[in-house]
Amino acid sequence: MKELLDAFWRAAAYCLHPRVIALSLLPLVLMVTAALGLGYLFWDAALDSVNQTLDSWDLLTAFFQWLERFGLAGLKAALAPLIVVFLATPVIVIVALLVVSVLMTPAMLSLVAERRFPQLERRRGGSLWTGALGAFVATLVALLALVVSVPFWLIPPLALVLPPLIWGWLTYRVLSYDVLAEHASREERLAIVRERRWSLLGMGVLAGFLGAAPGIVWASGVMFVALAPVLVPVAIWIYTLIFAFASLWFAHYCLAALQVRRAADAPLPVNPPLPAVPDAALLPPP
Repeated sequence: MKELLDAFWRAAAYCLHPRVIALSLLPLVLMVTAALGLGYLFWDAALDSVNQTLDSWDLLTAFFQWLERFGLAGLKAALAPLIVVFLATPVIVIVALLVVSVLMTPAMLSLVAERRFPQLERRRGGSLWTGALGAFVATLVALLALVVSVPFWLIPPLALVLPPLIWGWLTYRVLSYDVLAEHASREERLAIVRERRWSLLGMGVLAGFLGAAPGIVWASGVMFVALAPVLVPVAIWIYTLIFAFASLWFAHYCLAALQVRRAADAPLPVNPPLPAVPDAALLPPP
């Protein structure tokens, strides 16, 4: 627990570093551009699809007619955008994680290594392509889990728990590889992940819960349409910064664990043998 908290506060302090703040803006620019482009191309189609689905349900139609009697007809118009945003938010979070992993994690890992672990040997037990393939497979599994779990989101407690758990698992799988691939050998990396699996998973889940918090800002951009051009980019930047914090947290924790492991595995120094004493020196003086 002490190691987790130490790495946590170090990561929080590093988030104020100018290099980290500057790096967090690059994924923001890319993601905002992509979000605006996809919104321009598919927003209306997505709204029409959701509205058609809602209209096809007789129970919802009766419910909306009941609301119109009380002057609440505008709720139906607000429901479709909320559903689209609610479904798009997990995808935005996953894309944020992957963008941070590709663009920010190597740079922040280098920052942590230079400032805190300059003497730690780089044994390069992983490769960029292996990490990319692992991240791709883990992302597919996470997306499948999200799709399968959607019906359970209708249960309020599970809607607050399941998505962060899935995002946390993905964070754990991607970042635990990325931060150790450069410095640890394959055997060291597998040993650290095996021995500290639950701590790493807990870190990922906590990062997942932190990543769910900006969804309030994201939803506000839909509720207050006039502020959407400001609130939506702010929400994306918060997502990015949270995952940047997760990368720093994993970097501090995993590199410290690697340093401790190597210190424990290092052979103890052997005392040099004492010089031989001539037999004459052992005789009593005459």
